[in-house]
Amino acid sequence: MAGFNFSSWVSLMLYLFYLGLALYFIYDLIFKKHNPVKSLTWIVLMLMLPYVGLILYLYFGRDFRKTKMYSRKGLHDEKLKKELSERQIEQLNEASGILPQELASYKKLILLALNSSKSILTEHNSTEIYFTGKDALLAMYQSASQARHHIHLQSFIIENDAVGTRWKDLLIEKARNGVDVCVIYDDFGSWHLPRSFIKDLKEAGVHIEPFGKVRFAGLRAMINYRNHRKLLIVDGEEGFLGGINIADRYYDGGDSFEWRDTQLRIRGEAVKQLESSFLMDWYFITHKNLRRRKPYRYQLPYLAEDSVPETCFMQIVSSGPDSDWADIMQLYLTIITEARERISITTPYFIPNESILNALKTAALGGVEVRIMLPEEADTLFVHYASLSYVNDLLDTGVKFYLYTKGFIHSKTISIDGKCCVIGSANMDNRSLEHHFEVGAVVYNPGVSSELERKFDSDLKNSRLIVSKDWEKRPFRQKIYEQLTRLLSPLL
Repeated sequence: MAGFNFSSWVSLMLYLFYLGLALYFIYDLIFKKHNPVKSLTWIVLMLMLPYVGLILYLYFGRDFRKTKMYSRKGLHDEKLKKELSERQIEQLNEASGILPQELASYKKLILLALNSSKSILTEHNSTEIYFTGKDALLAMYQSASQARHHIHLQSFIIENDAVGTRWKDLLIEKARNGVDVCVIYDDFGSWHLPRSFIKDLKEAGVHIEPFGKVRFAGLRAMINYRNHRKLLIVDGEEGFLGGINIADRYYDGGDSFEWRDTQLRIRGEAVKQLESSFLMDWYFITHKNLRRRKPYRYQLPYLAEDSVPETCFMQIVSSGPDSDWADIMQLYLTIITEARERISITTPYFIPNESILNALKTAALGGVEVRIMLPEEADTLFVHYASLSYVNDLLDTGVKFYLYTKGFIHSKTISIDGKCCVIGSANMDNRSLEHHFEVGAVVYNPGVSSELERKFDSDLKNSRLIVSKDWEKRPFRQKIYEQLTRLLSPLL
């Protein structure tokens, strides 16, 4: 045909195809009750950066909580948790005096965790806190080396380095000695883990599975929805959770800086909830129950009038795209509003949503001492500058910010009033609170909470207080970086 230009026709078809997809996703963003700030950011990105904006949205932006992409209903343990949590809710609603005096003021927080994530309130627990990766990894290794029945290990990052190899050798040894060993690693977080590492484990009888295989060629390669949980459960009797992954830098900071973290060791009833969290993920990946483990038993009732005062009350809260609610975000929000005297927060990344930002402002303006510790050294500059952009929002309300100078602080903790605290895997940023699979322990115990606060006070010796007048004098270039990264913070 005279005048026909094939390349122009192809370009037109590609443009119309892109336009159709973009309009479809813009419609989805506008009418599906998404966060309006985040939606507007994505719309502008798709319009300003054709093709690139759409690809970024497909990989990073879609919210699958509402579409139930992740569904793990029907597992026996999940049904049992639902039954027990409903029974506890009835007890709390029917008998106002059933909670011990030290827990009565946290009834709202307890009910939130019960209703949103079926987090059963456990009573008979003992705990130990580790504040360095070295201490935590050594304790975890020692515990796993004594396993008689099973080891369940879950890590966002496993590296083929000295620490990773030491763990590989231990797991192989235990599997060959008849211990049932199951490992979950996140496929994106452990991107550099070689196939030979996994092959060695499988050949020795270790059951190892990746969570969320990343295939960049497919639209289901959702980098947003990663499994950020770090768990170790040994024989169903002892468990660990917190910020520690299986890699050299979590042991000693590597070549860059010292590593400061927080890991919680639990013995007692709450370990069953950690086990349940692991089993939910294992079932999701393999669609198989683990038959060889010990029976999943609970003692009832938990809420007894003659509760032992020296025991440690605790709830394990899991959150992820499979949840009906953003459970850990709601937990953080509620614990902030429950504070009466002081709030101490440590987090490596600080990109709060509007609700948490306003809760912190309200607490500080209401006379609560709010202290937030961030790293001065950054492992990710883009996120670091975005975190610093929120300092100005809170300084004027009286919130105190400290920059940890001794190394990199990777700890994810909140403590209020020296009575209640949260230790877990969730950062105070959008990805952890909205998109990733996370887990945390809510501990209702003055001893544990006070220990966290004492460590916070000790860390102040290695921290720099941000003073408002000095902060205003920071380099103009840094202010520009902060504002540019802040524009994209709803997407981080």
